Amino acid sequence: MRIKVISPDIVTYGAMVIGGVLEQEGYDTSISRVIEDTDADILILSLYSTQHLLDTRIKKAIRFQKERGGRCYVGGPVSADPSMVLGELSPDAVVVGEGEITISRLVLEGPSPDIPGIAYMKEGEMIVTGSSPPSPMTRPLPLIPPDIGDQNIRGANVYIETHRGCVGGCGFCQVPRYFGQEVRSRSIEDILTEVRAFKDAGVHRISISGGTGSLFASQYGRMNVPAFIQLLQGIAGVMGPKNLSSPDIRVDCITDEVLDAIRDYTIGWVFFGIESGSEGILKKMRKGATVDQVREAVKRCRMHGLKVAGSFIVGYPGETADDYQMTKDLIEELALDDVFVSVAEPIPGTPLADLVLSIPQEENPVYVPHTGEYQALGLSEAEARAFDLMLHADLHKPRFTMTDDRTFNLYLEEVRKQGSDILRSTEVLLRYS
Repeated sequence: MRIKVISPDIVTYGAMVIGGVLEQEGYDTSISRVIEDTDADILILSLYSTQHLLDTRIKKAIRFQKERGGRCYVGGPVSADPSMVLGELSPDAVVVGEGEITISRLVLEGPSPDIPGIAYMKEGEMIVTGSSPPSPMTRPLPLIPPDIGDQNIRGANVYIETHRGCVGGCGFCQVPRYFGQEVRSRSIEDILTEVRAFKDAGVHRISISGGTGSLFASQYGRMNVPAFIQLLQGIAGVMGPKNLSSPDIRVDCITDEVLDAIRDYTIGWVFFGIESGSEGILKKMRKGATVDQVREAVKRCRMHGLKVAGSFIVGYPGETADDYQMTKDLIEELALDDVFVSVAEPIPGTPLADLVLSIPQEENPVYVPHTGEYQALGLSEAEARAFDLMLHADLHKPRFTMTDDRTFNLYLEEVRKQGSDILRSTEVLLRYS
């Protein structure tokens, strides 16, 4: 039996894991980031964005697969709301949640009420068989595409998974809803075997994912700092310190030893999800961290010789002009080495999505027209705040960055795309609410 796994535009780690499971079971399995018609017996689409549900290329590939008598299954983060996936794409089934165990049975048996963790249509009714079982953290090597070395995700060829779960409960994040808040870690030996396989396949730089990197091997919410240090030492020993990043850390999940290890065994950057300078908005976001904790974390990183980047979310429902100004003030105060700005996106299955569905459109900054200094650009209030914050951040980086016409237009294009994508995502949520 021939199986084709497609992860659109970026081959995600999760897609490679599913491919590796199926390959180990003896199936003729291939993997690609190119959305294309295929002659495989089974097409598996690993989808990580709500935008994929609206992608005409994906719809065409599924339609072709079914017309020729092949089967098509969809999994990935979009499975948080299987009704949306079934309604927009019409695959034979959706794998809901973690898929390593479920996909094996689904490929062998086809959709059945006896297989936990799937959703499918039968006689016009959606059948959901409950949650998929948690996957074991010991598994076969991922199925690595031959062009993996050409892939670029924030500077890395691939983000590998060292653990699943996150102790946080941020209202905009899918990780604790998808994997849970209990941390499940892989063995260092298995991780290093995998790292060597990626290096042999042409990977130049690896990044660690898993929500918060320093939670590796933690138990009951308490960090296992020696294990995290051993992990970084081991990967750096294979790849070299300049080819490893462990960027995503919560501001309340650092110690002096953790920061020294990041300095010594990685490229030397820390990426904090700061999100807002307003305590009120941080509480709405369920961030679980305060602005003072952010200040202290950035200060400590610099004491250890690290570069610090931060992400910020604007246009969160309930964000006032005063809340937004607090975020601008914090960016000016922190003078971060790099800043990433996003409009609040209601990802299915998150409290933010529930909040967006519960409020009228006139209270959602994504729908509210901007009437301030950027009015001539035709932006929403959320888009205008994102655009303004990008420009503002450039003025307050340690190395002054002059915004020229090219940068201005790039930022404008980015916020317009974000706004358009989020409007589309919101409309899909509304259709299936």
